[in-house]
Amino acid sequence: MSERDDAFGTTADGASSRPRRRTRPEPSPAQRALGLLVRREHSRKELLQKLTIRGVPVAEADAAVAKMVSAGWQDDTRFAESLVRSRASSGYGPRRIRAELGTHDLDGDHSMAALDSLEMDWTAQARDLIRRRHPAALDGDRAAQRKAADFLFRRGFSMDQIRAAIRSGPDES
Repeated sequence: MSERDDAFGTTADGASSRPRRRTRPEPSPAQRALGLLVRREHSRKELLQKLTIRGVPVAEADAAVAKMVSAGWQDDTRFAESLVRSRASSGYGPRRIRAELGTHDLDGDHSMAALDSLEMDWTAQARDLIRRRHPAALDGDRAAQRKAADFLFRRGFSMDQIRAAIRSGPDES
């Protein structure tokens, strides 16, 4: 038998013939926070939670998040605007979006400013969803209208927006 005993690169004495990989040093809490923020926007609360879940002590996580805020990498206003745009483009209504913003412990100013900056016609958005998901509702089918209304309500649209969207005809935009 040669010096190699098996196909795994070990010699007869059990030592590896492969060069050892260098181990990376453990990232600092600030590096972890930055790694999360370069992927997408995070709220302050969400960033703290993710760091503590990854084993960073609370005090160090809080210091890292404060560092990200002061450097401009984390901004709750920017996060709120990003979340509002994302959810609105996915077909969610203002009530659902406002509720989700509330789960991130954002103050009312951030939430309202983000929703107001969107400048969206929520009734038109609801009508587009009905047109795609429940087209019979726009033709007057009562059962389809109920299903469409339930769907829109679960999506976070108000009853006024739902009524206006259902009452509009199939040709209106």
